Amino acid sequence: MPYTVPTAPARSEASSPLIRQELQDRLDTLAHQHRVPGAQLLLDTGTDLLTLHTGTADVTTGAPFTDDTAVPLGSLTKPYTAALVLLLADDGDLDLDESAAGHLPELRELPGVTIRHLLSHTAGLPTGPDSDTAAATTGARYLTAVCTARDLLFAPGTDFSYSNAGYVAAGRLVEAVTGMPWHEAVRALLLEPLGTVPAFLGDSGAHRPIAAGHAVNTATGRARPARQNLAPLEAPAGALLASAQDLGVFGGVLAGRSDVLPPAVAKEMRRAESAARPGALADGWGPGLALYRQDDRVWCGHDGNAQGTSCHLRADPESGVVVAFTGNAGGATALWRDLADDLARITGVPVPAALRPGDRGRRVTLPDCMGTYRNGDAVYRIAPGPDGSPTLSVDGDLPLPLVCYADLSCDLLDPATGRLEPGGRFRRDPRTGRVDRVQISGRTARRTDDG
Repeated sequence: MPYTVPTAPARSEASSPLIRQELQDRLDTLAHQHRVPGAQLLLDTGTDLLTLHTGTADVTTGAPFTDDTAVPLGSLTKPYTAALVLLLADDGDLDLDESAAGHLPELRELPGVTIRHLLSHTAGLPTGPDSDTAAATTGARYLTAVCTARDLLFAPGTDFSYSNAGYVAAGRLVEAVTGMPWHEAVRALLLEPLGTVPAFLGDSGAHRPIAAGHAVNTATGRARPARQNLAPLEAPAGALLASAQDLGVFGGVLAGRSDVLPPAVAKEMRRAESAARPGALADGWGPGLALYRQDDRVWCGHDGNAQGTSCHLRADPESGVVVAFTGNAGGATALWRDLADDLARITGVPVPAALRPGDRGRRVTLPDCMGTYRNGDAVYRIAPGPDGSPTLSVDGDLPLPLVCYADLSCDLLDPATGRLEPGGRFRRDPRTGRVDRVQISGRTARRTDDG
């Protein structure tokens, strides 16, 4: 049944001592079960605010997690960068539907790529090289190497492929228009108006407590701090740190509850792009935001993972409800999904944490999907497994079984648990009928072999 946001008197129950304690107990328990040193949770109904935290921000120092602790957001930085670009468009400094090459000569090989395409991951750009490789070059050289006609995954505006390179370009666009470095622009135009104390990866002068990401030794269960290796030029795609409270404020703005962003800007960010079919990531995508269907509502938000962190934001524009979560270990993604189930059970708010495999009908072997596909430098190999069913290997990693369906969608099968996880989909060339692309976890790869 679709949920109904309670009336004002009943809303106060969401932050009653009993419910607060039950959620705190679940957060403590789940953090222990998933080996996450520390985490934060925010639930804001628009009338009542509930904030919780648990554990340790850094196992080396023993610093406790607090409500104010800032966590590396990873890709949850991208909605902030998108909001900057839309603010500039609202001021008339650029047009979302103009060619990005008009501001960025590095994109001159791709005049059909618009600013809107960059923000909605519909430009056809590969994701870009890994951060260690990116650290050895400049932003201009990075984009010149990535944004080429040869490496284009599909015609701009016709499909979806999640791309860090697109947000490197969006950040350089902000710099070109404002004359400020991205860090200064996001600080002055967005973070300070939001009341967020700025913190960035690599910034030793942050004036707030900072959480480290952690890797967990599966044999011993011990956590150790993880090194953040984001290249400076990738900052617009992943350099922000924030707390769940900070994310909650931003979520309220995206839901239209604040004028920090003009209502037209927030609405535009939430507007689904028709070509944006993100597969396993979400149900849709706008210029900067993922869109998630839950019952009869469409929530907006984003997920982010840095080295050893997992952060999540969801906002329901219809009711104004906002949920935000941060955790400082890789297991925090599973913690978030379990906690979302608890939120629904305890508070009646069924937050869409992640897409789940659905009943897609008849399973098929799909033999014509076998072959080699590329997204920039990343190589996807689809090959038959021992029973003839397809398996997926990325950059030579251990192959994972694929479960394919007659509608060309596919799920990943975890051999250890037997559980299915949303994988993606194959695409056929409409002219030849040949499978020519695969999208896995939101990233599209183009076929390069003759199979």
